Amino acid sequence: MAPSAIEEPKQTGPLDKTYSPAKIFPVKETKFEEFIEPQSDGYRRAFERPGNTAIVIDNGSSAVRAGWSFEEKPRLSFPPIMSKYRDRKLGRTFSFAGADCFADTTARGHVRTAFEAGTGIVSNWDVMEHVLDYVFLKLGLNESSDGAVDVPIVMTEAVANLPYSKKCEPTSVEMRSSTELKGWRLTAMTEIIFECYGAPSLAYGIDSLFSYRQNKGNTGLVISSSYTSTHIIPVYNAKAILGQAIRLSWGGYHGAEYLLKLIRLKYPAFSGKLNISQAEHMIRDHCYVSKDYDEEINGYLDWTGLEDRDIVIQYPYTEEVVVQKTQEELARIAERKKESGRRLQEQAAKMRLEKLMKKEQDLEYYKNLRQKLVDETKKEIRRQLDSHDIKDEAQLEKIIKELEKSIKKARTKDVGGDPDEDQEAPNFDLLDAPDDQLDEVQLKQKRQQRLMKSNHDARARAKAEKEAEKARIAEEERLDTERRENDLEHWLEDKRQARLQVLQKIKERDRLKADLGNRKSLASQIRMKSIANLASDNPTKKRRRGGDDDDFGANDDDWGVYRQIAVGENSEDEQEEEDLASNLKNLEQELLQYDPEFDYEQTQEAQSDWSKSLLHAFTRGPRPFDAASQAQLNQVHLNVERIRVPEVVFRPSIAGVDQAGIIEIAGDVINHRLGGMPNRDAFLRDIFLTGGNTLFRNFDTRVRDGLRALLPAGSPLTVRRAQDALLDAWRGAANWAGTPAWKAATVTREEYQEKGPEYIKEHDMGNSYA
Repeated sequence: MAPSAIEEPKQTGPLDKTYSPAKIFPVKETKFEEFIEPQSDGYRRAFERPGNTAIVIDNGSSAVRAGWSFEEKPRLSFPPIMSKYRDRKLGRTFSFAGADCFADTTARGHVRTAFEAGTGIVSNWDVMEHVLDYVFLKLGLNESSDGAVDVPIVMTEAVANLPYSKKCEPTSVEMRSSTELKGWRLTAMTEIIFECYGAPSLAYGIDSLFSYRQNKGNTGLVISSSYTSTHIIPVYNAKAILGQAIRLSWGGYHGAEYLLKLIRLKYPAFSGKLNISQAEHMIRDHCYVSKDYDEEINGYLDWTGLEDRDIVIQYPYTEEVVVQKTQEELARIAERKKESGRRLQEQAAKMRLEKLMKKEQDLEYYKNLRQKLVDETKKEIRRQLDSHDIKDEAQLEKIIKELEKSIKKARTKDVGGDPDEDQEAPNFDLLDAPDDQLDEVQLKQKRQQRLMKSNHDARARAKAEKEAEKARIAEEERLDTERRENDLEHWLEDKRQARLQVLQKIKERDRLKADLGNRKSLASQIRMKSIANLASDNPTKKRRRGGDDDDFGANDDDWGVYRQIAVGENSEDEQEEEDLASNLKNLEQELLQYDPEFDYEQTQEAQSDWSKSLLHAFTRGPRPFDAASQAQLNQVHLNVERIRVPEVVFRPSIAGVDQAGIIEIAGDVINHRLGGMPNRDAFLRDIFLTGGNTLFRNFDTRVRDGLRALLPAGSPLTVRRAQDALLDAWRGAANWAGTPAWKAATVTREEYQEKGPEYIKEHDMGNSYA
């Protein structure tokens, strides 16, 4: 599983320092390298060696390698893909094969592969035929007199590629089993080679056995991990014991797909384009096999050495152009911001005062209404309440309490200016004078004095409320101190519970805020529904008294609907957030002072510090993250994935594959399947690793250590790699061509015409059909 930000190990964060620039690797993917001209010299040289020359094709699902058997390396190596599209403007159809598909932007979008994804099964025979056309064209066979391929062909195949008698593509569900498809693939390939290209002869062989032959192997255990699968094959006296071979359904393709899933899970909002080709390059360049996976994964995200373990992959991005300003311009901007902030503070203070005055007027109005209802009849009370849209007297009391609570809270805050400073009482002499005794100027002054008196009275009430609040807080602190001194254990438990409750509230607010940002979330849909109901031109009909009442207002949370739909008026929410943060900080300060089990690492401040966050180390590495940087937003950090992806071949369960790993499989083959053989130790003396998926650093060491733990003490054990895990299969097939064994194993065109496409000769390098 990916590291969790919840269960964080205690670790020492990085000290304050100037961080050295990270080693950044640009993202790689397969691209067009160069155009390959047809090479006719090999074709001419082939006729100088009649009877001993063949075209060797290593038909792999990741790369097709083709060349002449008398050469040291293949001339062609390209992916088995093609692209075909029609240009409507030119009225022409263009076809590309191999790496040429990446030379054109339009062709790149029409790429098709010959093999079924993640398998060695050819599923697109038109693509396969196009790939073979490309091979023979580039090898210069277009110069042949009759247009046919008049050179013998040696082609690699997968393990257990059984023959099948059908010559057309199967369509039923029963026929599309793995074994039948592979066999049909072999039959169809034989038909294409002989019918379409007119080849004089054809021979198949297993790629890993060719590689073993190239590395002078005779008796041993071949571990072949390729692009689509992994096989463990015992070989005795150069003959594969295929009846004891075992397949693991994991290869390089699955590793790349697994890495893509991990990256998408790690960066769900990543805007870059992720594909298999990029993942393959990441695995090839940066992944390795851990010698002790459990121990290394536990400390992989420790800050010590994380700079070396964390790999940064940079994806393309567009940097925003920032205009550099002079010091004078920056100073003017700062002054404007300061002046704007001062004006905003004045406006906010004025608005708070106006709101407070409005609430006080409403409170006085509702109190007068309550007083008037004391001596009225029930009918008159009902009429008065209905005229004010109030359900009953209980709701009236609730409104009054809410207003008193809101006014009390507002008075404890600053209502503009310093309420504690000594000021002279203003002169309000005109307020008591009748209007008919005042002239125009005095009437204007009277209105100003009335406003000033309201302001003065509000400040006086706020000051009185503050004094009362201070007294209340002082009394609560005194009682809290007494309780702490008399019963420390229960006092600490209450503080812990209070802290957990505050944390839960903060978590709920953050979750709700995140949900409101997602228009598909339930919270956002409820909010939009509330807005739609309030804005509806057809309000719901008034319910009859006593029937179908929804009891709105009975729960205090019901009134939160007005906060849900208020987008602009968010000052109360911000104030509540500040209150929660302040309350949490006070509780944590008390626990730090009096609770010996509570330390700084448990505080919210410490846990929100990026330098102590395991999640930050996992996603952003050992350096601070700048959310405004386009470069950092388009970066992928590889750390635990570097050893997690290659580990799957040893522990398939971590990727959800219900099979044993190669160590367990190899141990079972050696100890049980081959345990009765008298010369079992001969297999142990040559454990041979081949295939592109074995190129990881420490792969051979891990196999050696794993097998040694399963074998009796003193057992001989030698693990070796192929000299070239990628090309030795082709070289082995090339060296095999021209030998007496090859001549005995090849199927000629005459034999094909006489015995049919399912006729195959068994030999040491091929599959067994007995």
